[in-house]
Amino acid sequence: MASGTGKDSGKNPAGPEGIPEPAVRRLSLYLRELENFRANNRKTVSSRELGDALGLTDAQVRKDFGYFGQFGQPGIGYQVEELVGQLRRILGTDRVWNVAVIGQGNLGRALTAYRGFLRKGFQIVAVFDDDPDKVGQVIPSLESIRVQHIRELKKTAADKWIRLAILAVPAEYAQPVAEQCVAAGIQGILNFAPVSLTAPAEVAVTSVDLAVQLEQLAFRVLGSPPRF
Repeated sequence: MASGTGKDSGKNPAGPEGIPEPAVRRLSLYLRELENFRANNRKTVSSRELGDALGLTDAQVRKDFGYFGQFGQPGIGYQVEELVGQLRRILGTDRVWNVAVIGQGNLGRALTAYRGFLRKGFQIVAVFDDDPDKVGQVIPSLESIRVQHIRELKKTAADKWIRLAILAVPAEYAQPVAEQCVAAGIQGILNFAPVSLTAPAEVAVTSVDLAVQLEQLAFRVLGSPPRF
């Protein structure tokens, strides 16, 4: 899985401006925990407390934050509300992003119905498929939005200022659909198809392969790998 690169091969070890990709990914985890602290009316939190919540050392937390600036005060820690705002600005979630979902199979419908995206600043404003039986259907969770044919992607992306797309299509269609996204001016693709995508360097691609995640989980549950 990679982001900040047009090819999700995992070969790019660093994010924007040479910041290590793992540090960028951990920002989202820090933000989630900080939001939990805020929900519990915590005003400040230390790097040790934040690290303990994620299984990290306090030194790792400080190092990760150090890539992005100076946060917190010695002896006091981090102001929770202030750090939430700073991390959201860094991640770009201090604004609303218009998102398209492409594919309305079982996974696509589940993603379209997920309410958590909007809470994080991602608003699904268009849904696409090429199945005549699905095109024109109203999405119950999105009020008046109807499923559009994929050929309308370019015009709709321009009209609705869509910069991000979620791909929930079969593996054999993922690359052609990704190319249509690029042609439509979409700059970020979240791919749920079990295949690596190739896109121009200026297009960020992140892939989520659920089967691979289950394999990794099974390995961890197994404990120690069998020897042959």
